[in-house]
This record gives sequence, structure tokens and C-alpha cells, in this order.
Amino acid sequence: MALLTLAEAKAQLDIETDADDQELHRFIDAITAPIERHVGPVVTREVSENIEGRGDSMCLSHIPAVALVSVAPMLGGPALDVGTLVLDGPLGMVWRKGGTFAGTRWAVTYTAGRGAEVPPTIRLAALLLLQHLWRTQYGAARGGGGADDYSVTEPIPGFGYAIPNRVLELLEPYKLPPGVA
Repeated sequence: MALLTLAEAKAQLDIETDADDQELHRFIDAITAPIERHVGPVVTREVSENIEGRGDSMCLSHIPAVALVSVAPMLGGPALDVGTLVLDGPLGMVWRKGGTFAGTRWAVTYTAGRGAEVPPTIRLAALLLLQHLWRTQYGAARGGGGADDYSVTEPIPGFGYAIPNRVLELLEPYKLPPGVA
């Protein structure tokens, strides 16, 4: 599943024909990774990872998390009943009621993302990023709009010209905490 539909992309770019649909699909697919680099998974997906147990809680790498699917010791043994675990999805923390995760590695499978509804601000950021990337390729002559939408004079260090400030500002309230990849 992509962050945007083809219809949303065409509406944002004022495109009424089907001539660019294949290329637009590539742009739509490409904008998910840079958006998720800043805010974590947006498109809901299943994630599997190995986590070293350290006490009564463990920290998931891909947040926000929506639901736990399975938690099992890596070296064998029965999977835990996910009903006995507490998930704090926005923080990506899992607690074990009346038990510990310490002393072993765990194979954890969970659903990460933002659920069925992408926040409107993230969706708008995705639309603006799509518009920006489209216009840097074709300019104002294709896709409508003026030159200032893709004209960047001072890139943010490490980002080049791919992500304009207005997109980063929209993503700021959803930004991942430091240390979360």
C-alpha cells in the first residue's frame, strides 16, 4: 500500500490525462521511504526482529507499533501468549505482566504503522513532496505551478534538495525520537 493514491497525486499535480500514470506510480512509491525516515512506519506492515531481553520490558525498533503478532524465545520454547503482554504502540515498548524478558533473545513479530488512517498532516507532506519532486524534474511547464516550488537555495545538511523545508515542518510533530531507526 502506498501513502497516496494515483487519483490524489494527479489532483495535486493538476494532471488530467493518463499519459504519465506509470511514471507517477514510481514517484508515489518513492516518496514513502523519505517520509517514513522522519516519522517511522506510516503504511501498515508486519515487521520481524530479534530483540535481546533486558528485564520486564523490550523496545521495538519500528514505531509506532499497532499490534503484537508473536513473541517467542530464539533458542526454542513456547511462544508467549500476546494477551499477557502490554504494548505501548507510540513508544514501541512491550511489557511482560508478571514475568521477564531477561536472559534470552526473542523473535518478535508485530504490525507497525499508523493504522488505517494516515494523519492528514503526513498525507499533506507526502503530497507536497510528490509535487516538489515532480516539479524539479519537469519545472513549471508540466504539472502546473511556479518556479518557487522547487527552487531551493540553501539545502539542509544531509538532505540536499530532495525534501523541502515545508515538508519537514509538516512532519515535525510526528518525528521519531532520537535513537529510533
